[in-house]
Amino acid sequence: MSSANKNLSHHSSKNLIDISAKRFGILVSEWNEEVTEKLFEGAYETLLKHGAKAENITRRDVPGSYELSLGAQFLAQSQEIDAVICLGCVVQGETRHFDFICQAVAQGITTVALKYNKPVIFGVLTPDNQQQAIDRAGGKHGNKGNEAAIAAIKMLAF
Repeated sequence: MSSANKNLSHHSSKNLIDISAKRFGILVSEWNEEVTEKLFEGAYETLLKHGAKAENITRRDVPGSYELSLGAQFLAQSQEIDAVICLGCVVQGETRHFDFICQAVAQGITTVALKYNKPVIFGVLTPDNQQQAIDRAGGKHGNKGNEAAIAAIKMLAF
């Protein structure tokens, strides 16, 4: 379902576990910082709201969304991290660069999750324009950061 039909900040409370002892790594792309900082705020606050301890949340910044995969691998290989949340924003431009970056990031994040058998969450916006990104980073469609944090919590229930 598209975020035009569902608010990204609304979620089911099914399968939410006690995360007070869980440790999270949050990767934040520095590219499009206006958006990614809002995504981080949403993810961080959602984890705290559901019982994570601030000292169990590690933030790392990467230059752009393309670098999220390697950053996720660095965090996922640590025994001290239970789940990784990758936050970024790639806005459609005039060239095919968007397609290559989005495909590489999606595949890279999936590969890391499968390699380390840990939740590695794709919290990357891929909007057509800046306004759509803002709408999904705490705007009228909610916050993809909230959704990514909830996905991490739910995947830890397996």
